Amino acid sequence: MRILITGSAGFIGFHLAKALADDGYQVFGVDNLNDYYSVSLKKARLRASGFDTDAYPAESILISTQYPQYRFQLLDLADRDHCHAFFSQHQFDVICHLAAQAGVRYSIDHPMAYIDANLNGFSHVLEAARQQKIKHFVYASSSSVYGLNQQHPYQTQHSAVHPVSLYAATKRSNELMAHAYSHLYQLPTTGLRFFTVYGPWGRPDMAPMLFMDAILLKQPIKVFNHGAMFRDFTFIDTVVEGCMRVIRTPPSPDVSWQAGCPQPNVSSAPFVIYNIGGENTIRLTDFIRTMEQVCGNKAHQIMMDVPAGDVLHTEADMQDYNQVFGELPKTSLIDGLNALKTWYVQYRAHDHDVTKQRVE
Repeated sequence: MRILITGSAGFIGFHLAKALADDGYQVFGVDNLNDYYSVSLKKARLRASGFDTDAYPAESILISTQYPQYRFQLLDLADRDHCHAFFSQHQFDVICHLAAQAGVRYSIDHPMAYIDANLNGFSHVLEAARQQKIKHFVYASSSSVYGLNQQHPYQTQHSAVHPVSLYAATKRSNELMAHAYSHLYQLPTTGLRFFTVYGPWGRPDMAPMLFMDAILLKQPIKVFNHGAMFRDFTFIDTVVEGCMRVIRTPPSPDVSWQAGCPQPNVSSAPFVIYNIGGENTIRLTDFIRTMEQVCGNKAHQIMMDVPAGDVLHTEADMQDYNQVFGELPKTSLIDGLNALKTWYVQYRAHDHDVTKQRVE
């Protein structure tokens, strides 16, 4: 099976591509290496995957020194011509589309970055999947799509029509676009709503890395909504295993689906949406206490109001996923944070700065 991973220099894409290559799949990764957060971190992930990132022409295909069946190419999926040229040269069985412009708060001041990457880029890959008659199109959505919904835990059957950020709106749009292609062209599509993924090689713009970086360096941290927020922190290994099970199992039309009372997470087309989370839902203040325990330092907390675009409570219901794929292994928060710290200290020791180009 030949699998394309878009966003393979990103946090989840990096781990998933390596896991698939470890399992013997033919993996092709693409990424545009944008500077939303540290490009040096993205290049370090590629080096850890066996790619020489010091010199690579834009059109060149790199071969991993660790995995002979793993390839990488620099590619901006929002560039329609370059995207078309790439897919005209390469054929895949499965596409796992993880590339996106991430970040809720960044979308407030930089909306066009989300239109370009999350709508235009998504549509280019989706159309390529149709043209190539891909066996399974898997794509990253987000817990952010639940927006103003206050039913907890979040179920994929719940409404997701009131997003509170443009980022969330683009992710919900991806789900609707995928359904249209599933319905019109019988393209099997699976959307995965990820919940606050953390772990080694994680994103430096997210709370786990921001807090660990600041607490270890004895710098202040910003605590939004005065700590009265809940997040479903999901360890990266859980997410990777969740993705791998899905990749191997394309959805079929739901024969019980009725247009008279439609379920939004399934369809009469080969289309489905799952949550990937449900591991450690915890109040932010308790999360910080656990982080202090792991870091061995007290946090200097600066209490802030809730920023625009943030939701106050995320928590995943995994029942529909578990019924199809079985329960995912879970990692306790303290074990996950200890793994993050071990990686962080080693990464810092090599004179890397995870905060370089960090987005606040």
